[in-house]
Amino acid sequence: MRHFGHIAPEVRQRLFHQEPCRFTADSPARLLSVALGATLYSPATRPRLADDIVKQTGRGVVSMVLCLEDSIGDEDVADAEENLVRQFTDLAGRDAPGGPGAAAGLDLPLLFIRVRVPEQIPDLVRRLGPAARLLSGFVMPKFTEERGIPFLEALATAEAESGRRLFAMPVLESPELLYRESRVETLEGIFRAVDKYRDRVLALRLGVTDFCSSYGLRRAPDMTAYDVQIVASVIADVVNMLGRADGTGFTVTGPVWEYFRVQERMFKPQLRRSPFLEGQAEELREALIEHSMDGLLREITLDQANGLLGKTCIHPSHVLPVHALSVVSHEEFSDAQDILRPELCGGGVLRSAYTNKMNEVKPHRAWAERTMLRAEVFGVANEDIGFVELLAAGISE
Repeated sequence: MRHFGHIAPEVRQRLFHQEPCRFTADSPARLLSVALGATLYSPATRPRLADDIVKQTGRGVVSMVLCLEDSIGDEDVADAEENLVRQFTDLAGRDAPGGPGAAAGLDLPLLFIRVRVPEQIPDLVRRLGPAARLLSGFVMPKFTEERGIPFLEALATAEAESGRRLFAMPVLESPELLYRESRVETLEGIFRAVDKYRDRVLALRLGVTDFCSSYGLRRAPDMTAYDVQIVASVIADVVNMLGRADGTGFTVTGPVWEYFRVQERMFKPQLRRSPFLEGQAEELREALIEHSMDGLLREITLDQANGLLGKTCIHPSHVLPVHALSVVSHEEFSDAQDILRPELCGGGVLRSAYTNKMNEVKPHRAWAERTMLRAEVFGVANEDIGFVELLAAGISE
């Protein structure tokens, strides 16, 4: 699979200076943690889940979470588990040699299951049988050191029994993490837990909806998570302690955006008109505003500025904006290449090739390395290509 793989090759050539790389579920964890991109959540109760997965793959989705937790009722868990087994078996049949999917070049996304309790992990892997080969791992809710270790131990058991690499994606959403008096201790405990299983922790996910719930809050479509100061402070501390660029950190993904259509606005739209006029895409701008995407776009930009990669998504329309804004611009790529030139390993300062900024080799090295990894996964846009063209091309396919 690859990002923007659903776009025609000739269109990709026009858009990209360097096209996104291909990857599989067996690619190195460091690459996959960035490649997650917009991770689309779906309730595990959906009766045509296998068809949904195939459909979303054709729209550019590369990672999905099939949820047995908050998105379904307590009384539906058993039926949802049975449905997952049926749907995975269906997908495995399509993807098998000689199956209809294999003939069509079916390229399934990275698939994860969000469980409620640790015991579900080995149980589901056993019940999936051969179809477990399509499973990339599990999402672990309400993760703290005390609650998280049993999940990670269950993952290790399932992995040993199945003989397949399985990843963990803990969700940081507990009240202990939110409350100031217990936050540092909770973060230290989370670090101990995930550090012990570092090779199997693909990314840490933020449960901002649960954070807001602890105070009876809900951000409006005109507001980002960073406008809710209690939430913003948690994000900052999570990145501070768990997302460092010194080799001890983990990929931390952006919080979910809850809205996909807004009936009435209080504030002005947050999308400037000029980039869309230049790209002759004024109708696209109006559609984005109508569906509350201007708030999403702002939040994605703030996610990236605050050290987050990718995003939890609950609606297919959110996927392409996340991916389009994850593409490395030609200017970023040029700066990163200059900073990482071997002859500059001793440090120094140089002017950007775009003659608009200073590049300091040592302070900017970690940024450059991170940018080059993102460039490998999401590609590098051509000089005259911006977010508008990338999004428009993805939607038109």
